[in-house]
Amino acid sequence: MAQGSIKKLTDRGFGFIDTGSGELFFHASGLVDVAFEALQEGQSVEFEEGQGPKGARAENIRVI
Repeated sequence: MAQGSIKKLTDRGFGFIDTGSGELFFHASGLVDVAFEALQEGQSVEFEEGQGPKGARAENIRVI
């Protein structure tokens, strides 16, 4: 699994992960074992890169 950190959270249930080589979109539905409201910017996460209707996005996101 790839690793990164939460770069930005919105009040609309999505955010962006800093992958070290860019940003990757994620939606709250891609979280595993954590609520969106419990996330904090700067928090380390691991994820799988997938494809959504508008392009690349993070899936199966877990806090590490």
